[in-house]
Amino acid sequence: MKSAELRYFTGSETLTLEEEFQMQQQWHQDQDKCTFIILEKSILTTTENEIEAMIGDTNLFFNEVDQPHSAETEIMIANVAYRGKKRGWEALILMLLYGINTLNVSRYTAKIKFDNEKSIKMFENLRFRKVEESQIFQEYTFEKIVNQEWKDWLYSEIMGAISYKVYNEE
Repeated sequence: MKSAELRYFTGSETLTLEEEFQMQQQWHQDQDKCTFIILEKSILTTTENEIEAMIGDTNLFFNEVDQPHSAETEIMIANVAYRGKKRGWEALILMLLYGINTLNVSRYTAKIKFDNEKSIKMFENLRFRKVEESQIFQEYTFEKIVNQEWKDWLYSEIMGAISYKVYNEE
């Protein structure tokens, strides 16, 4: 995370390579997180190199002990060349559907900085509604309660636009 902009919008800190590896190991073991790595198909097809094809990620965080079916979601397209091309939109919808269908999520939240207009617009377009404002953190909290109508709408948004590969380490 060398980009100051990405660190600001994601609330992240600069880490050493060793710290990055430690964090990845911890995330792999944590039961309260779920991550999808977003690959750019055109790069993957050309290079067959998943590392080179990585353009971002989307995550779910299960932080609310008293609400086990609630998840905070986030999306990041780190590679600037692929922003505004629906990669984040498609990946986030896939993550939301995965959360609903596999992890039994029934409520989503998203925390977005006041000045992150693109993310605010995206979550509003995803039918999330603003439920809270934090002046201290300079962020809004958006929420979406899952229902069948919204789930059907999510499917309609990605039909024909997706391909995915499941990685399962056992």
